[in-house]
Amino acid sequence: MKKRLSLLLAIMMLSFTVLAACSSGGGTAEPQDPGENVETPANDNEAGEDTETPPAEGEDASQGYFPAEDMSGNPTAAKNRTDTLVVGMTAPKGVFNPFYAQTAYDNYVVEVLFDSFLSVNEDGTYSNRMAESAEVSEDGLTYTYKLKSGITYTDGSPVKASDYAFAMKVYHDPAYEGQSDYLKYNIKGGREYYEGDATEIEGITVVDDLTVQIEVTEATAQTFDALGGVWFAPEAVYGKDYKKGSLDYMNDLHGSPVGSGQYVLKSFKPGADVVFEGNENYFLGAPKIKNVIFKTTTEETKMAMLESGETDMDQVTVDEDNIENLKSLGFIDLNIQPTNGYGYVGMNHNSPKFSDVKVRQALLYGLNRAEIVEIIYGDFANVLNIPQSSVSWAYTTDGIETYDFDLEKAKQLLDEAGWVPGADGIREKDDVKFNIDFSATADNPVIDAMIPVMIQNYKELGINVVADTLDFNAIIDKRERGDFEMFFMAWGLTPDPDSTVYLTDGQQNGLGFSSPAYDEAMKKGLYAMDLEERKAAYAEAYKILNQEIPDLLIYQRRDGWVYNGRVENVNISPYKRFTFDLYLTELSNE
Repeated sequence: MKKRLSLLLAIMMLSFTVLAACSSGGGTAEPQDPGENVETPANDNEAGEDTETPPAEGEDASQGYFPAEDMSGNPTAAKNRTDTLVVGMTAPKGVFNPFYAQTAYDNYVVEVLFDSFLSVNEDGTYSNRMAESAEVSEDGLTYTYKLKSGITYTDGSPVKASDYAFAMKVYHDPAYEGQSDYLKYNIKGGREYYEGDATEIEGITVVDDLTVQIEVTEATAQTFDALGGVWFAPEAVYGKDYKKGSLDYMNDLHGSPVGSGQYVLKSFKPGADVVFEGNENYFLGAPKIKNVIFKTTTEETKMAMLESGETDMDQVTVDEDNIENLKSLGFIDLNIQPTNGYGYVGMNHNSPKFSDVKVRQALLYGLNRAEIVEIIYGDFANVLNIPQSSVSWAYTTDGIETYDFDLEKAKQLLDEAGWVPGADGIREKDDVKFNIDFSATADNPVIDAMIPVMIQNYKELGINVVADTLDFNAIIDKRERGDFEMFFMAWGLTPDPDSTVYLTDGQQNGLGFSSPAYDEAMKKGLYAMDLEERKAAYAEAYKILNQEIPDLLIYQRRDGWVYNGRVENVNISPYKRFTFDLYLTELSNE
């Protein structure tokens, strides 16, 4: 059976009541908290938005599914690999801990090692995975999830409802510094556990070994999904040394994950590969492919490794040259789809240089984003102006300023902000020169195209840009420390528009941006149960961001997942990553 990858360009969110009635829901797309997005290098595995909705499948050659047409040239190295799938990707950091994984690549690992009550479908909705049943009370305040019987962890121990209760303690622990934010789902007693002396979370009841009940004080549009999206990890392992207020011991567990998922981690060589072996006791059935390797590739190596058969699958930059070259090989399947996410330039709002909104607007007016997008992607990407994907029901262009390239407008705004040209032409204010240290990811075609344009554009504005080339994980570390001025990355989005990326003190807000008006609009969107009310709230939130410019939004592109034609049953969409149903993927003998 040959695979066919669905390209889903728009979905309408099921209402809360429908999700409850169907005992299924929309949990999370990338990490399990639906408000948790995934950070990626800006040319790799992003999701994005733009100012124009990409055309539907079949309308042009910028997207679609293109199967291999001639397998006769399939490399011997690939044909001889009958029980192993090699997937190329950017090197994971090695944080294979379901509570703390942050990058997209660490999350790829987590997604094949761990499971949850609910799992994402291709259209962005969710259905039961580990859950035998999932129910919500009529008042929307009590949620009951029951595990399927007989599920075990890879160490042989049974998966229990008490493991779920333990996970919630971790997420509510005052020492927790991961990216998931479950406090916003208002579990009864959760705030008291986080802020006070409570030793249990009052609203979480372990009914029996298979059943857990969660009571909330106020429901949100995502509560059902979020509660069903918690990764299961054995308390006997992850809670062995647990003491409220002290989670440092978790660092020692990052490299030795124990889950109930599709595969078991066999080895990890930083910067080289992650090796998995199929979980023969997986509750949905043993994986079709016994061994999987996530092999580190770069923009410079991935095409050659696909062509030689060293890798079977990778995500490539979608541009005319790459697509033409891959099609010419004959043995490669291509899936080109709109990315659910966006590429952006991050700014440190704790720096006085970026504290004035006029400066941030000037930086956007003064950057020729259309030229950058054209250079990199041609017809395979679009400039965007809100941090939302065009595949989302929350996407809007109404009342959104497009910030078309305008150097004179940018200069006027900088003048008004008090940054005036000095004797050397570089703008200055309060004896501080407007120099920007830009942290750039290495071996990245986006950076290669963007930096020369940015340097030239900003030079004309009187701003000096100095780029420092680092690897992706090093930039992530700098951002975590707050030790940066500018960087370029991407966010992969979840199906639901709720997010903490720009919320004041949000779990994923690494920029220091704060806007009470935006916070309030996002709260409206989270708590509204009617879809039209949610749309209006998020439209308001995006207008605020469009004026306040927390970062410089650059583009939404097309994703290009490509793989050897003998790889079948890859289940992927703008909302669903290949890892979620990896156990169903097969290698053809043809």
